[in-house]
Amino acid sequence: MLDDQQFRNASDKALETLQRALESAMDEHEFDVDSKEGALAIEFDDPPAKFVISPNSPVKQIWVSARVRSFKLDWNEALGAFALPDGRTLIRLIADVMGEQLGVRVSL
Repeated sequence: MLDDQQFRNASDKALETLQRALESAMDEHEFDVDSKEGALAIEFDDPPAKFVISPNSPVKQIWVSARVRSFKLDWNEALGAFALPDGRTLIRLIADVMGEQLGVRVSL
């Protein structure tokens, strides 16, 4: 289990890495990404949608709201990343839900 400082460092790094990956993919796919108050927002015009990725410090998780679903990712020590119980990391999860949204395979 991460302590508060370790969680802040790990979640900041995870969101920064995700934001860089998203910014690289913006030219290929039609969406915008914005960072505000420690959270990331991904917005799509067609079809319209907004995904929000944010750290939740009290429970030491990263929460994702996407496609009328919510996902809660815990720190996975073996993977060295925030992940779902099925092993999907944050970047893999976002690529998957973006692919569902856009109807194409998305690689981040």
